[in-house]
Amino acid sequence: MDDPQRQSKHPVSALAGGYGHPLHPVLVTVPIGAWVGSLVFDAASHLVDDPDFLAQGSLWLIGLGIAGALAAAATGFLDLLAVPPGTRAFRTALVHMSLNLAVTAAYAGGFGWRYGDVTGPVTPGPIALSAVSLAALAVSGFLGGRLAYRYGVRVADEQTQSEGFARTSRPTADRGENT
Repeated sequence: MDDPQRQSKHPVSALAGGYGHPLHPVLVTVPIGAWVGSLVFDAASHLVDDPDFLAQGSLWLIGLGIAGALAAAATGFLDLLAVPPGTRAFRTALVHMSLNLAVTAAYAGGFGWRYGDVTGPVTPGPIALSAVSLAALAVSGFLGGRLAYRYGVRVADEQTQSEGFARTSRPTADRGENT
């Protein structure tokens, strides 16, 4: 394939998901949700009389997020392989990947930091690490959005997208049907 933009739209492996249906964006919801939930549990551990269950829940949400991040990283790496080197999209993808790996490493370190002591409210150090990690994750998410929505990486081309907007029959309101 000679066109670098078209090349970046096609999966390099079935493991990355089909054309127009990449798995990476679906899988990233696991670490994002788990890590946001973990920070909520961290804060809530300071608001209840018995904070142990929240501290333990936060720890396991971090672990779940790490596992999800590894799965997302694998499919994201396959998507990276579809992006031609030397392009702005490739450089953006490398920064996106590097930030995600750093965030995952920070959460792995945070998991180890907390593992031995999950009693009482979560201390300020691990909370600060989680907050900074989530901020870096937000920057990385912005870059991931740029890859998909601005550069069209692993997004179906406009001709394929236009199929969804072709009229197949009269609108339901013209037929007198309830919508």
